[in-house]
Amino acid sequence: MSITKTKRLELRTLSLNDLDALMDIWGNEEVMRYCGGAGTREQEHRSLQYYITMQKEKGFSPYLVLRRETQEVLGVCGFNPPQEEYDAELMYHFAKAHWGKGYGLEAADACIRYARESLNMKKIGAVVDPDNIPSQRILERIGFRPIGKKWFKDTQKEEFCYELELHT
Repeated sequence: MSITKTKRLELRTLSLNDLDALMDIWGNEEVMRYCGGAGTREQEHRSLQYYITMQKEKGFSPYLVLRRETQEVLGVCGFNPPQEEYDAELMYHFAKAHWGKGYGLEAADACIRYARESLNMKKIGAVVDPDNIPSQRILERIGFRPIGKKWFKDTQKEEFCYELELHT
């Protein structure tokens, strides 16, 4: 199901048929180096099932990002489940072939617009590895503000935390 469209992109809900395309993203060590590393096919199949259920239960999840003209899979952008004081956590991962083309910014901005217009969210969080400068720039360009650092057990790193208050 299509969630939103931009000039170049379409974001749609995930399906089990997306596993092969997602392995090019979530299964790629370089793409996932700032997010705990690449997952195995079995791990990502479980993640995909989790996100499909999350979409049904919460009304949001990560979304597959497609190039509108060709329906080519570019990446994933959307929301992880709520953590602490946030309604959701913004996340995005793009296949390396599509880095540096503005797709991350365009997709993240579309997700925030969708959250404002269609979801009952008040505050969204985001976490970024200190070495991932492009991701930090995306968050700042769409209005997130840095709020400090926090240690994360899964990545064994201290990471930058950001938040965005939505005013609907």
